[in-house]
Amino acid sequence: MKVPLLDLTAQYAAIREELDDAVAGVVRSQRFVLGPVVEACEEAVAAYVGARHGIGVSSGTDALLIALMAEGIGPGDEVVTTPFSFFATAGVISRVGATPVFVDVDPVTLNIDQARLAERITERTRAIIPVHLFGQMAEMAPIMEVARERGIAVIEDAAQAIGARHEGRRAGSVGDYGCFSFFPTKNLGGWGDGGLIVTSDDARADRLRALRVHGETARYHHRFVGGNFRLDALQAAVLTAKLRHLDRWTAARIANAALYTRLLGPAAERCGDRLRLPRVVTGHHVFNQYVIRVAERDRVQAELEAAGVGTAIYYPVPLHLQGCFADLGYRAGDLPESERAAGRVLALPVFPELAEAQIRHVATVIEAAVGS
Repeated sequence: MKVPLLDLTAQYAAIREELDDAVAGVVRSQRFVLGPVVEACEEAVAAYVGARHGIGVSSGTDALLIALMAEGIGPGDEVVTTPFSFFATAGVISRVGATPVFVDVDPVTLNIDQARLAERITERTRAIIPVHLFGQMAEMAPIMEVARERGIAVIEDAAQAIGARHEGRRAGSVGDYGCFSFFPTKNLGGWGDGGLIVTSDDARADRLRALRVHGETARYHHRFVGGNFRLDALQAAVLTAKLRHLDRWTAARIANAALYTRLLGPAAERCGDRLRLPRVVTGHHVFNQYVIRVAERDRVQAELEAAGVGTAIYYPVPLHLQGCFADLGYRAGDLPESERAAGRVLALPVFPELAEAQIRHVATVIEAAVGS
């Protein structure tokens, strides 16, 4: 049985007419850059998240980057974040000339360990970037408490977590900025690159809108040095159409994850630390990925591949051990939970259109592999 890690063709087939009509409307208008289609998308996503403003940008990476730029963060500043995330989370910090400071992850959720956060704050810290990894929100209340006590900005990396909730708030709506990616593999994915930032601060929203068009505040008048970070109207049209289906897709992901957990639960209990399943700790987990942790990960992955199952490793090298950050002085063993996770994580197919038989096939192969 073939079980791909992700299959977007089924999603497209189900709403093809709606998506094609949305794109055709942009083509007929011949307004491809900003304009009313982008504004409608921004308003819809901001309302969904629970923020006052949405600013569409060119990618999730650029959403993080422009948030740092809006805060004026640069050389001499530090930004605290997690070492267990997609590269962009820390890469943007270096791109503005600031220094990434890494805090190890919680061993259960793999989100930033908020209990270790305060000890990494210095007088040079200007922002904290928590990541809502794999679709589960980080513990935001203690993070916000630390930030507010010290006057530090909080930039939520919610690239994988649109729709996730904890303590009555949705991912992206708690910090000063919430940054989303609309890469095609995300729960709300476009037909190419795209991203969006939400904020409920009027002044920050104005600055973000200027920064995404080279800092322009009036035609050919530039208050800041920004960049070309605009969300294409074609992508905005696709995203607005897809947003209407997001909750249904999320519910299917959650149901698929629950079935995995039910099927693999006995094996996890039997295997102990050799097989760990994801745990829902902070409310509403939207499962952009269903990530198990397994001993002999490479062998298990190979057995899944041989059985026709697509998998992926998010992420094989934690950020503090990446070659480009060698000058920061981290060594193997400094952040043990992140390093341990990097050697064991394995993402399984969890997309909404999976059939029950496919999930059962994946679980059967894993149970046999970990028992061998």
